[in-house]
Order: sequence, then structure tokens, then C-alpha cells
Amino acid sequence: MYQRVPTAVTTRGGSPTANGDSVVTLDQVPRWSDAESRSSFSYDNEDHSFTNSYFPDPLTTHPEGESSSYGMLSRFPVDHETNSKIYLWRGHPWNLEVDAVVNSTNENMDEAHSSPGLHAAAGPGLAEECMTLGGCRTGMAKVTNGYDLPARRVIHTVGPKYAVKYHTAAENALSHCYRSCLELLIENGLQSIAMGCIYTESKNYPREPAAHVAIRTVRRFLEKQKDNIAAVVFCTTTSTDTEIYKRLLPLYFPRDKHEEEVAISKLPADVGDENGETIIDERKIRIKPLPKKYIPRPPQPPADLPVSDVGLVRRNSSHLDSYLDPAFMSLIKDPDQRRKEQWEKSAQAQSGWNCAKMLGFGDLGGPPLSAAEEYSLHSRYLAKANSLNLSEIAEMKIVYRGGVDSEGRPVMVVVGAHFLLRCLDLERFVLHVVKEFEPLIQKPYTIVYFHSAASLQFQPDMGWMRRLQQILSRKHQRNLHAIYVLHPNFHLKTTIFTLQVFVDNVTWKKVVYVDRLLQLFRYVPREQLTIPDFVFQHDLEVNGGKGLIVDPRTKYVYHRP
Repeated sequence: MYQRVPTAVTTRGGSPTANGDSVVTLDQVPRWSDAESRSSFSYDNEDHSFTNSYFPDPLTTHPEGESSSYGMLSRFPVDHETNSKIYLWRGHPWNLEVDAVVNSTNENMDEAHSSPGLHAAAGPGLAEECMTLGGCRTGMAKVTNGYDLPARRVIHTVGPKYAVKYHTAAENALSHCYRSCLELLIENGLQSIAMGCIYTESKNYPREPAAHVAIRTVRRFLEKQKDNIAAVVFCTTTSTDTEIYKRLLPLYFPRDKHEEEVAISKLPADVGDENGETIIDERKIRIKPLPKKYIPRPPQPPADLPVSDVGLVRRNSSHLDSYLDPAFMSLIKDPDQRRKEQWEKSAQAQSGWNCAKMLGFGDLGGPPLSAAEEYSLHSRYLAKANSLNLSEIAEMKIVYRGGVDSEGRPVMVVVGAHFLLRCLDLERFVLHVVKEFEPLIQKPYTIVYFHSAASLQFQPDMGWMRRLQQILSRKHQRNLHAIYVLHPNFHLKTTIFTLQVFVDNVTWKKVVYVDRLLQLFRYVPREQLTIPDFVFQHDLEVNGGKGLIVDPRTKYVYHRP
């Protein structure tokens, strides 16, 4: 029975619309509940090259599978009143004489990214009004006049871009598109709406998952607002979309008990919440009542108190204690006690024998920071680094990003000879280091340190190194794979040993000494590193050119024959 309306239908005012299409009234579109066929619909001009076997009919079940749904409660029971408001139409929504049609557009609401043919049918006034609305956010909707369309209003909405790893976010944004359109329909005192598929090929949203979201969102909305909406028309323009909607509508809008029973076993496991949105248990906000604890106290004889103290006694009543959770109250440490503990740690560190300072390695004293203190310190430095222009530090090429090592881990390069202490603002350099390292320390990474020709330069003491490590936080320590040190000397090895003893035995144990470039290239491929010229020259001077030849023009390293 469900067939396309012929062209000789009743037209608006007895004549076709401006684009030559005839206006179709709702009376000429079959209701979903009136369709005689329960398995599939047919069209007179259907594309017969499209095989229905690709989309199996969800209501076609095997005999052994029919009994699996018995005894289960349907999540979408038969509702004849709701079904009577659903229509499925093969054609453009703006040819229908309804209160509102939906336009799938982009955030700028421009004509080029709107539903094809809508602006041509509505006339130039629609584009002019869209320009005055200031755009529309993804998942939201805005309403304009219908102009030359049979519909009174046009509801514009912006569908989400789709990516597999953001599937849930895209699904909920698409659900919000449909719900926003229906809410605007009611707010404007309208009752019928024609909705096309709110997605575009450019946004990569899969057709069938999008149809699930659309149908279930409309079903959930009608369950709450069926008295305010008279008709919802799902409009499709391709054979693919038509077949998908024909298969999925019986799952969410079953017309009899048989379809309801079959839909129980065919519906996806996740059909959303009461609004049709995807449920994520881990993101639910769990609010539990505070435990009421009552500790009986021995009765005390009443004492005569001044009238001004009566309210104080009531406020200190044991009745208030029953509402206080000791576990919650223990999170808030007394400020005086916290300040006292900090003074004791500082005094203990200052009174202790600082062996490293006596040996000239710098001040390594001071209390260690807790995880919360390190996190707070790192957050402050990162926020400040992001707010400043540190381009002059970056141009010195002391710390810069490389490629990846032999196992695909990102590499950070540090050039010791570029660290000119007398020309450098150490505080701004720390901010630059925090900013550069932040993207890397979120996952395993590697550091390559060129100590070539850096032995004569003044380097910061280990007290400063300890402070920098605290600012980078424990995430830096946990995700650091290795520190490859090229051309180390005896003084550097002594310094690193001291860092292992006095600062951090975990991080500095990851140091790997590399004496020549060819050895470094085993860990990090040559093409993944930007190496200063003097490093090649230093390698030739130190190793005498043994085992390698350096092309002075391209700086490419070859094995000696």
C-alpha cells in the first residue's frame, strides 16, 4: 500500500510550487500504522538494482529464535496512538504541507552546506534570515520562516562529525539534534514536522546507526509529548535510507504484538535512556545520602546559662554530629596543622647535613613533595607557560621535538652546548620545558641528550635539576622510557650518579650512555633526528672517524667499507 504519491496530486493554490514540484498534504502520505504490509514496502519507481538481501528484514526470524524473546519485557511496547503520528515519505521534506521542515546545515547556516534544494525552493529570503541568526552550534537548532515553502517554518540544526573513538559523543549530539527540533516545534505552537536524515556524507556518520538514533529519539520524545505533536514524517531521498527506515521502524514503533515480540530480540543492547541518549555508567553522578550516625552520650545535668548562650548550645548540639561524615571531614586538614607540618619539614631539611651542597652539587635539601603538591605545581607552571610568548627560548634550540625512536615512541632532543647559562633566564626556560614536554609525557617517550662540546659550558647545579623534575611531576618519571646521552664525559657521568643517589633513583637509572652516532642510530633512526652540525664534527674528533663517514654537505652518515 505504501507507494510514492503521483505527480498529479493536489497543489498549493491549484498550481505547482516555484521549483515545479507539487505540494503534498499529509492526507496523501500513508501513516505508518496504516501500512498493510508488515515486512516491507514497495515503490512504483524503486531502484531494483538495490538488493534488499543486504539489509535483512528484522521481522523475519527463525522458528528457533522466536521463543527466545518470550517472557521478556519490551522496551518499546505497542502504542497505537503514537504510531498514528508517524509517517514515512520518499521525497524531499520541503514538498510536504506541514507546519515545519528540518534543514541539516553547518554551524554558519550557509546555503552551500544546507540540505540540497531547500534554499532554491524557499527563495532568497531564507538565506537572508539565516545570516541574521549568528550561526548554530552542533546539536542545537534554530527556527526561521518558511517563505516560499509549503511549510510555515524551517528548523535548522547542525549534525555532528563522526569518528569511531568519539562514537558516544557523536551519537548523543545527533540525538540532541532531533530532540531540539521537536522542542522548537512545540515552543512555536506547531504540531507537524517533516524530518530528513540529519547527517551528510562529509561528516562520515554511518547511515544505519544514525537511523537508530533518529527513530528512538523521536519515539522517546513522543512518549512524553504525544498530546502536543500531531505528525512526524521521516523523509528519505535514497533507496538505501528508505530500506533502512523500513527495517528499523518496526523495532521502535511496533504495530502489533508480533512485531513487538520480534523486536525484543532484534533491538541493540543499548537503546539509550528516557531521552534516547546513550548511557555511560562510569559518567553517572552518584549522589548518596550522608550516613546518619548517632552516638549516645551520657545525660548531663542542665546548667544555668545566660540567654545569649542558648543559641550557641543549640548549634553545638550532638544532633548536628549525626549529619557529619567523618570520612568527608577528614579530607579537610586543619590549616594551622598543615602549616606546622610544613615548618617542621623545612626546619628538618635545613638542620640536616647537606652532603651534596658541600660537594658543590647544589642545594638538594628540602622536603619531598606529595603527589597532590606536584600536580598543583605542574598545573601552575603549565598555565603560566601557555599564557606567555616564549619564542626567544624556542629559537635557542636547547629543547625541541624530534621524530620517533625505533619502537615508535616520540623523542625529545636536548642540546647541552646550546644551554648558555649566562644568556638564559632560567625561570622562562623552565616554563618553555614544561610547555614542550606536556604533549609527550602523557604517554611513553624518549629523551636524546647531545653532550657534544658541552663540557666547557657552565651548567645549572643539581638543586635546579631536582626542582625541574618536581615541576614535570611524576607522570614524566612514569612514562619516560630512556635517556640516551651522546658523547658523555667523566664529569657528566659523575653528575648523573649523584642524581641517582640524591635526587631520583628511578628516572636517572634510565640513562643509556652512547659514545658514537652510529650507536645512537640503533635506538633512534637517523631520519628521525635533527642533529646540529657541530655534533657530527665532535663525533669525528672524538672517535677519529672510525666506523663511519660523514658527508659534509648532506650530513648523511655512512658505514666505512
